Amino acid sequence: MSTRRKTRRPRPSAGRPRLLSEEVEARLVAASRAGVAVELAAESAGIARSTFLAWMARGRDETEAREQGQDPRPSEEEYATLYERVRTARAMAATRAMLNIRRVADGGVVTKVTTRRFRDSVTGEIVEETVEDRTPPDWRADAWYLERQHREHYGRDATLAVEITGLGGPAAHDEPPVDLTALAERLDKTLFAVQYPPALEDGHVVDAEVVES
Repeated sequence: MSTRRKTRRPRPSAGRPRLLSEEVEARLVAASRAGVAVELAAESAGIARSTFLAWMARGRDETEAREQGQDPRPSEEEYATLYERVRTARAMAATRAMLNIRRVADGGVVTKVTTRRFRDSVTGEIVEETVEDRTPPDWRADAWYLERQHREHYGRDATLAVEITGLGGPAAHDEPPVDLTALAERLDKTLFAVQYPPALEDGHVVDAEVVES
């Protein structure tokens, strides 16, 4: 599909201040890297949302035209640069957010580290033990990811047929529908309700005297 360059208005004269300054561009890129909304990014740079979108549209048009082999237009260089920098910044923000979601889904994030020193009543030696508290896996982070990245299969507006009696076979007509949300919540409470004893009680140390905690 070919891209037709739109006719642009003449640029302001040399005596008029440039709205797209280096400071404004830096603020837009920084806000985009933080992952804030377009409107808030524009406000942080002191410009209107419509202005920001217009600049991005000009940059996109110029970038696509260059990718199709058309000659670069010097008058659109600053908009093409802004478009590329903002697009990269927003992609970095999305990647960082997705990595955090995956960390929550997988669990194992250290939330607390406790170091205890105690005397072994058998050997008389001072033993030092470090215990780490870690977050459990959270199925809701995976559900969020699937709902947005694979909307056609897992979105709220998708119809899911869950068959418990067989793989691919017809479901029984007298079986009630499965409430996936309620089932997942019950599993979540059941799986993570078990409290495991601390490592100190694993049998390696008997009748230990705590001398420092």
